[in-house]
Amino acid sequence: MGMFSRISDIFKSNVNDALDKAEDPEKMLKQMVLEMEESVNKTTLAVANAIANEKSLERKIAKERASFAEWQNKAMQALSAGREDLAKAALEKKATAERNVADLQPIYEQAAATSVKMREQLDQLKRKLDEARSRQSTLIARSQAAKAQKQIAQSFSGVGSDAFSKFDKYEGKIEKLESEAVAFEQLAGENTDLDHQFKQLGSTAQVEAELLAMKKQMGLLGDGASNEGETK
Repeated sequence: MGMFSRISDIFKSNVNDALDKAEDPEKMLKQMVLEMEESVNKTTLAVANAIANEKSLERKIAKERASFAEWQNKAMQALSAGREDLAKAALEKKATAERNVADLQPIYEQAAATSVKMREQLDQLKRKLDEARSRQSTLIARSQAAKAQKQIAQSFSGVGSDAFSKFDKYEGKIEKLESEAVAFEQLAGENTDLDHQFKQLGSTAQVEAELLAMKKQMGLLGDGASNEGETK
């Protein structure tokens, strides 16, 4: 019965643990199904041998029973013919056949019970194999989905905190440059305004001087105005 123990271990094994340890879960699943198929094939052969042994014992018992009946009839025939010696010999053969039947009967019963049990186990293994085959595609699909999810997670984890900190650092540098640019623009604007005011001041004084000279030339200025202009 060691074979059934081995097969039971295969089907009762924890698939999740096997997948965790396997480098390629899909390959591992296919290998497990192949191993199950091989075990079912071996078990089928063992069941066939058990059934063959059962049938062989059944034929032997039938043969011994036929021999028993045959020697019984021969013993009666010999007595009818007045051959007691032949009757005794026939009865001895009958007794041998009877002992053979008695010896073979428990062996046959055990073989028949074993065949029934092995056939039940084989049917159970076949059902489990069918279940494994049907679940194989589902598990492979789950494995592929998990791989894709893992790759996506690894892609995101590849852009780690270091990359984000560098990104923030460069953003800070750009913001600083923008602030400095605005400050220099403001300073440049203030200097330009100041220069403009001084230019306007110089231009106004020149215009006033030219206007006064023109008034003098045209005699539009009186003495008071002239004196006032000279005083200025």
